[in-house]
Amino acid sequence: MMTFPSYFAGFADEAGQRLETQIKATKELGWSHIEMRNVEVAGYPKGNLHDIPDDAFAALVDQLNAAGVRVNSLGSAIGNWSRDIRKPFDTCMAEARRAAPRAQRLGAQLIRVMSYPARTPVDLLEQERFRRMREIVGVFADTGVTVAHENCGNYGSLGWSYSLELVENVPGLKLLFDTGGTVGSIDYSTPEPHPGQSALDFYRHIKEHVVHVHIKDGTHNRLNTNEAHKHVFPGEGDGEVRELLKELKADGYAGGLSIEPHMGRGLDDPALSAEENQYRTYVEYGRRLVKLIAGI
Repeated sequence: MMTFPSYFAGFADEAGQRLETQIKATKELGWSHIEMRNVEVAGYPKGNLHDIPDDAFAALVDQLNAAGVRVNSLGSAIGNWSRDIRKPFDTCMAEARRAAPRAQRLGAQLIRVMSYPARTPVDLLEQERFRRMREIVGVFADTGVTVAHENCGNYGSLGWSYSLELVENVPGLKLLFDTGGTVGSIDYSTPEPHPGQSALDFYRHIKEHVVHVHIKDGTHNRLNTNEAHKHVFPGEGDGEVRELLKELKADGYAGGLSIEPHMGRGLDDPALSAEENQYRTYVEYGRRLVKLIAGI
C-alpha cells in the first residue's frame, strides 16, 4: 500500500537559521528531509543554499550526512518576489548554475523556482517570462533535478490558467502547489468580477502537473475584510488544507508534503525566548500536520 505522503519535509529555516537548529527540528519531528532555503553554517554568514561559499556548502553536506538528513528540494530565490522581469536575467541564471551541481551533490529531487512578481494581469511580458523559464529549466536538463514552479505572488499564481500557461510554454517544468498561496489572492482565471482563489479549485485544474506540495494556511482573506492577513496552523484557516489533503490522498499523490508555516513566533509563549518560540512553533506545526493527516 502506498504511504501518504511519501515523506514529510519543511523549510526548516523557519525553525532557526543555524544548520544545527534545522537538523534538530527535523529530527525532533521524526523526519529525514529538509527543504533547504536559507541557512547559516558555523563560521559563515547566512545565505540561500545556492549562495553560501563552497567551503560552507561542503561543511553542510558533511553535517547533513552525519545526521542522516536529506535535502528533498532547494528553495531557490530564482524568479522570486524580490526580482523584476524588466531587469537583467544574469542574477537568476547565475543562481541556477550554482544551484544545479549543489542539488546533484545533495541528491535533491527538486528545485523550487518562481515566475517573477505579477500582481495583476496587465503588461505581463509573458513571452519574456516563458523564455527565462525555459533557460532556467535547461540548466537542470541533465541533472536529474526537476524544476518545480511555486504559486506565490508571481505570474503563475494569478490563477490556475496562468500556471498551466507556464507548463505549456516551458517544456520540462512541473508545478509545486502552495495551499497558502491562494489565500487572499484574486483568481484572474475567472471572468470579472474576479473572486478570491480557492485552493481546491486551483489544485483540481493543475493536479496532473503537481510534483510537490507546500502546506501553509491563513485567515482573513484580504479581499473580503479590512483585517490583516494572518498565517495559522494547518486546517485552521481559509486554505482548505484538510479538504486538499483528502483529495491528494484519494488522487494517489505520490510526492511529499513540506511545511512552510510563516508563523514566526506564533505560539508566543511568554516563558520562552523569541528563538525558542520560533523553534517550538515550527515543530508544533509539523506535529499538527501529521495529526491532521491521521484524522483523514
